[in-house]
Amino acid sequence: MADEAPFQFLHNEVIQYIYKSADSEDTEHGGNISTLENMGCRVGQGLVERLTKDTARFKDELDIMKFVCKDFWTCVFKKQIDNLRTNHQGIYVLQDNKFRLLSQLSAGKQYLEHAPKYLAFSCGLVRGALTNLGVKSIVTAEVSVMPACKFQIMIQKM
Repeated sequence: MADEAPFQFLHNEVIQYIYKSADSEDTEHGGNISTLENMGCRVGQGLVERLTKDTARFKDELDIMKFVCKDFWTCVFKKQIDNLRTNHQGIYVLQDNKFRLLSQLSAGKQYLEHAPKYLAFSCGLVRGALTNLGVKSIVTAEVSVMPACKFQIMIQKM
């Protein structure tokens, strides 16, 4: 994929553009977060299609999650996920201890409230990738200490 600095710059500019161009009603009701997540979803769908074109079918859900943690994450963020956990009942937690899109923000507590807008696109990326791999899911992210974050993936049984 593209070099790291241009990707981070583009990501930041997209966030700023969406927040500046939206009206106050969208901001209050989470419309901006939805817009960013939907953009990420479409990008994730296209990217995973490209990455898996020469790959054999995955055996199960866990194989798909391993692919997302290793290959997909490496393609997008230039590193593998630091930790993958599951309860074997459809919930997965992906932990990235130095998430690239948050590393440019200060580690102060006052910046934690801004973290969701920097994570929405990435949540969409993962959801889009999983959707294209045949796994319907809900992806959320949380940050307790910058720049570490956890992505929680809840698989929706069809």
